[in-house]
Amino acid sequence: MLTPRAVKSTEDARQIVNERNLTHVKIGIFDIDGVMRGKYLSKDKFLASLENGLAFCDVVLGWDSKDQLYDNTAYTGWHTGYPDAPVRVVAESCREIPFEDNMLLFICEFDAEAAKICPRNVLKRVIGKAQEMGFDAFAALEYEFFMFNETPESVREKNFRNLQPMTQGWFGYSVLRNSVHADLFDQILRLSEAMDFPIEGLHDETGPGVLEAAIAVDHAEQAADKGALFKTFMKVLAQRNNLMATFMAKWSLDYPGQSGHIHLSLRNRGDGRSAFYDPAQEYNMSKTQRHFLAGQQRLMPELLCMIAPTVNSYTRLIPGAWAPTAATCGVENRTTALRVIPGSDKSQRIEYRVGAADGNPYLTLAAALASGLYGIAHEWEPEPFIKGSAYQHQPPAHLMLPATLWDAAQRLRYSEAARELFGDAFVEHFAATREWEERQFRKHITEWEMERYFEII
Repeated sequence: MLTPRAVKSTEDARQIVNERNLTHVKIGIFDIDGVMRGKYLSKDKFLASLENGLAFCDVVLGWDSKDQLYDNTAYTGWHTGYPDAPVRVVAESCREIPFEDNMLLFICEFDAEAAKICPRNVLKRVIGKAQEMGFDAFAALEYEFFMFNETPESVREKNFRNLQPMTQGWFGYSVLRNSVHADLFDQILRLSEAMDFPIEGLHDETGPGVLEAAIAVDHAEQAADKGALFKTFMKVLAQRNNLMATFMAKWSLDYPGQSGHIHLSLRNRGDGRSAFYDPAQEYNMSKTQRHFLAGQQRLMPELLCMIAPTVNSYTRLIPGAWAPTAATCGVENRTTALRVIPGSDKSQRIEYRVGAADGNPYLTLAAALASGLYGIAHEWEPEPFIKGSAYQHQPPAHLMLPATLWDAAQRLRYSEAARELFGDAFVEHFAATREWEERQFRKHITEWEMERYFEII
């Protein structure tokens, strides 16, 4: 009998569904914000979809994370009537959901015109560009996330205030805590293996109830799938344990933000060797890696809203918060936006540290990879490496990151490089969705404003 991860073709997918005598199959597709939307299909409908595709209402690309309809996008809206868009089942994405009694899950992606906007397809086009340039891209994603002794009901009853983290105080890398909560850690590790987003490292981070998981390296497309599934099913697993997980960039100003760091490397398609590793050069950095790093650095301000996609993202990007404020780079320096990690043919890589946990894995990886490839194509050189704290250095103006989501959206909208890398349709649509997100925020009065201005001003 076929195992889920042995499925590599539509014929394999048909075989495994028949072997399991399933009456229904679950499918899911990731929207602009990286939220998985899906449904159960009858066996007959699913098998027919393997050959002919299926249709999904394109509102999935036309609403925000709260199902509110964008009023400023051209691709879809009331003006188009929200028609169905063609969708393709990704047969090789097959997973078993351990707690759904033999149920299989398949990732889908939008096709035809919708593919120009579909996050998974945006990344695939960037990977295709890397292959045309002679490289295979590899990536590994790391996520920090807070766990709370709360439920969807309790957080609303509390109006999202005075929430109780799973653990108290500050105790990074705590063996005490991961032993006390060994059952939950075991569930996380088992689920990650069962659903093929294997975790290389899992530990308590510094802060109450915060964990960090490092997902194993893989080809870039599979790495993004694994990151997106990890975020989805960590939230599922938490709620099944009467807990809640959040991947907000910063849920409290009292505690550190939550990162979504991206480790990236390239290998030559011809001989399989690292394109980044050259032991004859300083820090083992090849010319290709230098150009790649320079592209990431120079384009980071223009692509930031793909990496930091929410209003909340920008509360994390402040000095002294383990997050960068400018497109800086350094060697083994965790205060810079880009950290060069010297190593061997196997381990030489770059860590894209500006990434936050709230990012869409497909789009964060697309931005980090595409900008590096652009640097290779243009043979750019990076700025001098920063030694010591990057917060003590005044970077040049062109390396400063946008301070708000609105400003970041404008940088993307008017970026010639972004349009070349991702296409006009995606840039127009995504910039508009981020402008929408900022406008929704500005419709609300915060507690800070009330406390600061109500009596005195």
